[in-house]
Amino acid sequence: MEFLPPHGQLAHFSINVDDMQRSQEFYSGVFGWKFQAYGPPGFFMIDTVAAEIAQIPMRASMQGRRALVPGVKMNGFECTISVSDLDAAIEAIVRLGGKIVMPKCTLPAIGHLTFFEDPSGNFVGAMQYDSTAE
Repeated sequence: MEFLPPHGQLAHFSINVDDMQRSQEFYSGVFGWKFQAYGPPGFFMIDTVAAEIAQIPMRASMQGRRALVPGVKMNGFECTISVSDLDAAIEAIVRLGGKIVMPKCTLPAIGHLTFFEDPSGNFVGAMQYDSTAE
């Protein structure tokens, strides 16, 4: 399946954790999720099973807790929304009262990503996926 979620769809979520083993055991026991190391140390892709069965173009990961903004640790699920034009999305985020907290970066063979803070203080990712990836 080609991974090209439509504009505005939740395309990825990541769970930031302090204790990787305990967290993996918890989510595996509750939801049956499986974890596979991917990329940098302490980063795991999650096989949510349901996404595979339903053919939903969404991915999930678990990673060591991080701070997108220095001194502010990520809590809860970190969501990334698919956009068709990241530069246009960045312009709209700023124009509508959001703040870019991680500048646009490129993830090779995946796409272009930024993180922003919405007017209510929530941190969200916006990703323009590379149509040639996979």
